[in-house]
Amino acid sequence: MEVIFGVIFHFIGGFASGSFYIPYKKVKGWAWESFWIVGGLFSWLIVPPIAAWLTIPHFGDIIAATNGGILALTYLFGLLWGIGGLTYGLGVRYLGVSLGSTIILGLCSVFGALVPAAYYQFAPKEGKDSIGILASHQWGQLVLLGILICVIGIIICGRAGTLKERDLAKDGAAANENKEYRFGLGIAVAIVSGVLSACFAFGIDAGADMANAANNAWRLAHHITDPAQNFLYKNNVTYIVILWGGLTTNFIWCMILNARNKTFGDYVNPKTPLLKNYVFSALAGTTWFLQFFFYGMGESKLGNGASSWILHMAFIILVANAWGLVLKEWKGVSRKAKGVLIAGILTIILSVILVGYGNNLKDKETTAAKTQQLELKK
Repeated sequence: MEVIFGVIFHFIGGFASGSFYIPYKKVKGWAWESFWIVGGLFSWLIVPPIAAWLTIPHFGDIIAATNGGILALTYLFGLLWGIGGLTYGLGVRYLGVSLGSTIILGLCSVFGALVPAAYYQFAPKEGKDSIGILASHQWGQLVLLGILICVIGIIICGRAGTLKERDLAKDGAAANENKEYRFGLGIAVAIVSGVLSACFAFGIDAGADMANAANNAWRLAHHITDPAQNFLYKNNVTYIVILWGGLTTNFIWCMILNARNKTFGDYVNPKTPLLKNYVFSALAGTTWFLQFFFYGMGESKLGNGASSWILHMAFIILVANAWGLVLKEWKGVSRKAKGVLIAGILTIILSVILVGYGNNLKDKETTAAKTQQLELKK
């Protein structure tokens, strides 16, 4: 049951992330940098502490008591992730919700899943999955196979993107409806975004002491003795510090763009639907944060390792592609291109199934080991 709930939480988080950009499409008359930072203030500054306040008593005391080096490292990963998040918005802008999200998040899933496992291979830590652990267990081998198949799915979707670009070039009318579509620039931005966006996973790991403090306080308050039970919302305190870093990067860049493009007037421009623009930007930002709210819940069930990260990212890819079809981003594109895209999506679905099954085997193996230990104690 723990694995099932973990997968469900990751799906909800993936749905939130794959859908967050949709409200931005309702913003009228504002430059990209204007609506991006308004939504970002909700994503990274306003909503995270509200979520922590609702779920973790005295979360501020936990942050204050945390070692300064840990806070600095967590914040640093947030800064790097912020660059990835910033370029994510640009990638979606130039490639569309469907293709942009697929390539960016696919790369993010691979780096976010494998780099921590590689790190723990050389710096082992209890409760963390290393490459060696993954490779030496049947469940771990399935997880690694799932990651490999996810990469194949990304490549297939990338092929769909090149076919889409070719079709749009032939169809002038369709191209006019996709005025911002720029495959070359979009791919370059997507690669940068995919690599740096994985830093969020590293930030969660760097700030694990804060999550552990929240988890221990919850266990103590509720007299929990079962080591398998973890606090669903323990990561909400870590998110605050990571997202301060993300806010810093995005705020500086958006202010630079506002100055360069002379778009500071957007925020008070009476010729635009100001209230609607603020509401839709706030909705987008809040929806964005919900992805990690539910990621934390899924991680509490599955662990912060390769499995949780790739499940989360794969679900985002699937949802984003579904939205791309709903929004007719593939209008005017040949059946061949659409068929290749669907093949890529199905490949990613297969990777999710394999990772989920691997987690299920891990859960059974862990339960059996604990049962054996209890019997030996008797």
